[in-house]
Amino acid sequence: MVEERLAEAQATNGEKITIEWRGQQRHLYVISMPTDLLYYNPDTHRIRAQRTLNPALDRALESSPFERAAQDYLDTLLKCQPSNPDKTDPDFEALRDDLEQSGQKDPGVITTHGILVNGNTRCAALRELGEHHIRVGVLPESSTWDDINSVELSLQLRKEHKRDYSYINRLIAIDELIKANRRPEDIARAFRIKLATLEQDRWVYSVILDAIERSDTGSGDSLRLVDFEDHQEKLRELHRAYAKVAATDCDAADVLKETRLSMIILGYAKTDVRLAQADFHEKYLDPKLPEAIRPPAQVNSSVVVPGLPGVALPGAAPLAKTARLLTDSLLRAKATAQANGGNATPEEIAKASGTIGAAKVAFSKALEPAGKDIRLQQRKLAAPERLTDACDDIDLCTGELAHAVASRALDEAAFDDAVLKLRNTLERLARQASRSVSEPGEGITWLLDVAKGAS
Repeated sequence: MVEERLAEAQATNGEKITIEWRGQQRHLYVISMPTDLLYYNPDTHRIRAQRTLNPALDRALESSPFERAAQDYLDTLLKCQPSNPDKTDPDFEALRDDLEQSGQKDPGVITTHGILVNGNTRCAALRELGEHHIRVGVLPESSTWDDINSVELSLQLRKEHKRDYSYINRLIAIDELIKANRRPEDIARAFRIKLATLEQDRWVYSVILDAIERSDTGSGDSLRLVDFEDHQEKLRELHRAYAKVAATDCDAADVLKETRLSMIILGYAKTDVRLAQADFHEKYLDPKLPEAIRPPAQVNSSVVVPGLPGVALPGAAPLAKTARLLTDSLLRAKATAQANGGNATPEEIAKASGTIGAAKVAFSKALEPAGKDIRLQQRKLAAPERLTDACDDIDLCTGELAHAVASRALDEAAFDDAVLKLRNTLERLARQASRSVSEPGEGITWLLDVAKGAS
C-alpha cells in the first residue's frame, strides 16, 4: 500500500514534507494511510522512560514490539501523564481537541514498513477520534534505526510541535545524542537551550541514574526513571546549590547533595528542599534521627595512590559517608515500598514504609529550626542588601547625571527635589540607626554626622 500510494503521489507531484536526513535536507512525498494499519514506534523518545511502568509489557515490547499487546501498551503510554499512568495527559487531550476542531495540519513520518517515526501521539489521538486516515511522509527504504531516531528528534524539536517531550525523556534523548558523539554545542542548539543548561541536565541525569542503581534492593525492586519525572525544578536547584558549595568545599557539597536527594525521595516540596543547606545534616537533622534509621558512625579513611608506595590521600569526609548511607537506605526503602518489581514481601514493604515514615518525621522536625534560622538570617541581611542596592542605583545616577549635564538635558529643579528626598530618607535612616546600633562603626558614625549637619 505504501509503495502504491507513493507512486501516485510522485505521479501527481503531490504534497511534500522536508526533514533533516543524514546531514542534509530531504523532501519526502506525503501520502494518506489508514490509522489502524500503522505501527507505533517502540523506541520513540516520547515514552522511553514510561515503558518500565509495567515490567511484563515492557518485556513484551522488547521481544515482540509489533504484536497487539505491545502496540496496545504503547497506545496507553502515549495518552497518559508521564508521571501518572492512571491519568490522561492534559497535553494529549489538548492535541486531540485541536485535531478534532482543526484537523491534521502537519504530516507525520513513517518508514516503508508503516512504523511511525513522527506522529505517534497524533495517530493515537486520531484513532481515539475515530478518524480513519493520517497524512504521512515516507522515509527512504534504506532507513536504519539510527536514521529513524535522528529524524524523530529533529522533527520533535521543531517549535511548531505542541506536545513536548517529558523532562526525563528529554534527558534520555540528550544522553543518546552525547553517546552518538554529537557536539554539546549542536545538541544545545537543537534543544534551544544554553550550553550551561545542557551541562546541568547531564549532571542531573547522572545523579538520577546513580540513585536508581543505589536503590536496587537485590531482589528485583528498584526506582525507575519515571519516579523522578515530577522533580525537575528540585533537581535543577540541587545542581545550582551543589555547584555553589562545591566551589569552596567538595565534601560539604556532597553532604548537601545527599541530603536534598533524600528529601526529594521523601516527597518534600521545593520550598522545603531549599531549606537544606550545607550544614543542615549535621546541625539540624542528625540530632533528630532515630536509632532505627541512623547510619553507623563513620571514621575518616585514607586512599592509597596506585604506583606511589607510601603515599595516601584523605578519603571522603565521615559526614559525607554518613549522609550517603542514609540516602542509600531511603532509596532502597522507597523502591521496596513501591514494589516496582513485585518481589517484596508484605513484611518487607511494611518495614520499608516504616523507615520512610520515621525519616519523614526526623526531616520535618529538622526543617522547623532550619527554617527559623534561615528566615532570621534573611532578616539580618535584608537591610544591608537593600542599602547596597540603593548604592548601585546612586552610582548609575552619577553616570546619568554627567551625561545629562554634558548634553544640557538636566532638569535641575527635578534633580534638586530628588536630592531633598534623598536627604530626608538619609535622616530617617540615621535616626533608626542611632536607636538600633549600640556601637556604631565608621560608616554609621559618618551617617549620624551627616544627618546632624543636615539638620
